[in-house]
Amino acid sequence: MDLPSEKEWLACCGSTKFAQEMASAAPFSNYQQAVDAARDIWFNKVDVNGWLEAFSAHPAIGESPSKTVKSQTSAQWSKGEQSTALATATDATLQELYDWNARYRQKFGFVFLIFASGRSTPEILAEIKKRYHNRPIIEFELSAKEQMKITELRMSKLFPANATVASITKTPHKADVATKAGEDRISVIGGHLSTAKETPAAEPPRAFTRTRPPITTHILDIARGAPASGVDVRLEIWADKQSRPMFGEADSGLWKLEGLSSTDRDGRSGQLMSMVDALSPGIYRISFDTGKYNPEGFFPYVGIVFEVKESQKWEHFHVPLLLSPFSFSTYRGS
Repeated sequence: MDLPSEKEWLACCGSTKFAQEMASAAPFSNYQQAVDAARDIWFNKVDVNGWLEAFSAHPAIGESPSKTVKSQTSAQWSKGEQSTALATATDATLQELYDWNARYRQKFGFVFLIFASGRSTPEILAEIKKRYHNRPIIEFELSAKEQMKITELRMSKLFPANATVASITKTPHKADVATKAGEDRISVIGGHLSTAKETPAAEPPRAFTRTRPPITTHILDIARGAPASGVDVRLEIWADKQSRPMFGEADSGLWKLEGLSSTDRDGRSGQLMSMVDALSPGIYRISFDTGKYNPEGFFPYVGIVFEVKESQKWEHFHVPLLLSPFSFSTYRGS
């Protein structure tokens, strides 16, 4: 079989960066290997602008693709994916869908994205009404996940010999299964607010080697809707094994510096610690010099303290920061 071209990868996703990275990573021996690479590229290498580019390649549910769409193949696939929705629509539900599409775009700034294949118009209407009440940052991440489902479906058309739709829509990725059993948590924006999962295990295989440091971070300036570049980041570990940092107690002398870095144009920090297979269990603190980044903001700096258990030393810890002048939030990515 001929190698898929960059143009075909673009039809699968809509992101130029994704298409370039997939073409560069090829060849793939089978569909699953291509999906693994695609997930890593989409969530770890494609930036916020790339996500938005991919979203914009989709017509709104119930509408025809634009004649100026980048890929006519993508346009044809979109029509096929929406066929069930269109077949189950009435004039009334179609008008309602148009109205909700407009409300959604006005609130979030991008098209409502859903894995529409096999879903009826009433199902899609129920979903858009439910998701409309989400916070923008949550909806952005959900849309990125839906985009990945669509991408995997379309990739199956490039590997007809060894891909099935069922494997895309119903079979969880093996790393997802292992992680879900441990805790139900949000994976971040994506590559920007989230990274691909690594399977936790009590003991690693002998050949286990990380491809990135065990602790990473990423900052999104939600006021600007763009990555925050040039933010100084500091990673420390609690040095005293006989005590723990306590709320309200002075403890600055017991933090040991692990590494310093600044975020790049994509909002990603450089290497904050050595590339090791087993992360030392302990209490870590990651601090962000937000005052330098935005002198007019409310926070002179932001510090986040978290603990890595012995059973988690083989995991990857992604600590994203969602920042605005007067608020911030974070959560455990993976």
